[in-house]
Amino acid sequence: RGPHRQSRLLPLNDPRPAGGAFSGRHHLAVPHAFRHHRPMAHHLTAADVLRGTCRWLLRAGVAPLAEVPLAGGRRADILGVDAAGRLTLVEIKVSLADLRGDRKWTDYLDHCDRYFWAVPAGLPLDDLHTPSFRPDETGLIIADRFDAEAVRDAPWRPLNAARRKAITLGLARRGAQRWLAQVDPESQAFGID
Repeated sequence: RGPHRQSRLLPLNDPRPAGGAFSGRHHLAVPHAFRHHRPMAHHLTAADVLRGTCRWLLRAGVAPLAEVPLAGGRRADILGVDAAGRLTLVEIKVSLADLRGDRKWTDYLDHCDRYFWAVPAGLPLDDLHTPSFRPDETGLIIADRFDAEAVRDAPWRPLNAARRKAITLGLARRGAQRWLAQVDPESQAFGID
């Protein structure tokens, strides 16, 4: 967090009005910023959650990139690297059906040093506290299109150094190629992987 931004977290069972932004029985810290007149889950798209989550990652010192292809044909919604070279992967889910239908999410754990779920404000959180979603191994971010907060931090689980290097190089190359495509769309004709 920058010095200009202080976030005050309130528990979910706080008696003060929440503006309907959060619901659930769990005693998670809720970002104060989300307690007043923020869009509810059914009004937020994956792009909204992506934008807010990337802003949080940037404040946390993580340089994020969206839609990153991974080995094995998977694609990370967000993959980012911090100044220490550690990789953070974020999977975005905007509906319970999407969340419950993803049976291969554990494949992502082999591509990062820490893993977060990112969900829109207002999405019921009960499923994310069950053993099938490994709450002891995964973090939880609540986001809207303007901001996000981690309400459950993700533990660091160091990757093998050679694997981290390969993933980091792929991430750097992907980022450079996307930048070049923005400033010179014709450069894609040269076919660099």
